[in-house]
Amino acid sequence: METSEITLSIRCKMIVKAALENLELHCNKLKFNEVEVLEDLSFGQREQLKQALLKSGLELSFDNQKKILVDKMKNIIIELIHFEDELPKMKYSVILSERLNRSYTYLSNVFSEQEGITIHQFILMQRIEVVKELLAGNALNLSEIAAKLHYSSAGHLSNQFKKMTGYSPSSFKTEKEVNLEYAVKR
Repeated sequence: METSEITLSIRCKMIVKAALENLELHCNKLKFNEVEVLEDLSFGQREQLKQALLKSGLELSFDNQKKILVDKMKNIIIELIHFEDELPKMKYSVILSERLNRSYTYLSNVFSEQEGITIHQFILMQRIEVVKELLAGNALNLSEIAAKLHYSSAGHLSNQFKKMTGYSPSSFKTEKEVNLEYAVKR
């Protein structure tokens, strides 16, 4: 038994399952970001599966194990930053290494090679996206946001935000409010 992995979004499980069944293939697990196909796939089966998934707008990526690994890293980071109530106290490098059972040096090299940015840059981008959401929500002030996201200070957060977006947090918030008012008036 050989396993192959296919990257997919959660809403595409049924499409993938149907494509596998049409080719009389079986999967061991079908979850958010991967499918484990139990059979050894011939070149023809891979092509048929690839074409069936492409018709539904899905990309077959079991030919690139590094891409799969990067997708797993991204999913872990996004889950930790966007969907957990609290950011982790452990370093992301430790979490990624433990969850993926690989050295962080290897993970970092693969990520940079595939994405053209570092894992650290990706993490910062995700944190800034959360800052944008929190600023737009008006529930927290900048100091509260900085504390929630484990920044050393509101000033540090403000500097990083401006460097990455080109806006200060206050000008971003003001522009968002102006755009929202304009959209409501139309």
